[in-house]
Amino acid sequence: MPLIELKSVSKIYPLGNQQVVAVEDLSLQIEAGEFTVLAGPSGSGKTTLLNMIGCLDRPSNGEVWLDAEEVGQADSKTLSQIRLNKIGFIFQSFNLVPVLTAAENAEFTMMLMGIGKKQRRQRIVDLFAQLGLQGLEDRKPNDLSGGQQQRVAIARAMAAEPAVVLADEPTASLDTQTSEELLALMKELNREQGTTFIFSSHDPLVISHAQRVVSLRDGRLESDR
Repeated sequence: MPLIELKSVSKIYPLGNQQVVAVEDLSLQIEAGEFTVLAGPSGSGKTTLLNMIGCLDRPSNGEVWLDAEEVGQADSKTLSQIRLNKIGFIFQSFNLVPVLTAAENAEFTMMLMGIGKKQRRQRIVDLFAQLGLQGLEDRKPNDLSGGQQQRVAIARAMAAEPAVVLADEPTASLDTQTSEELLALMKELNREQGTTFIFSSHDPLVISHAQRVVSLRDGRLESDR
């Protein structure tokens, strides 16, 4: 089975007396190890689709399968456990906890999973070395550059070795050079560890790095190449 499969998925939001169709009758399969971008203009449905894959939102119709489990209509407790154990998230605003150090932020998911301190710290030492963050373990987010904060966010997403990492406009707050460096790092992690990456982005730079580009328009699949 594919790692992720969406079967005739739609997402409809109420807006006053009307309805807004964000995603309409969309089917898609994503295999383990892919480096894929969901591309399209603002309002195309790419973030909504990413949120349904990430168990942050439920479809109005259709099925969402993740790692051989139907998650589209699962209860909130089940979805919380799936997000914790199988999905890593990278946000455009970084979403780091300001009172925690870089290492503590990166360890946070593993701590919630009950992984021991020694094992957590060794994983972070390895990831920080790979991501060029050595020596920054004890710094707070406000003492880091935007690129360094996003690297910490990548470390947090990767730390628990999830089945898939989802990144929503991960380069939106970064300059071109920093974006290039981070995309190269994520491609390296994808290649070396086999981690599946799915991006939501309209950034041509992100799209140019993708192995597969799924283009959306008005909530429908426009192309898949």
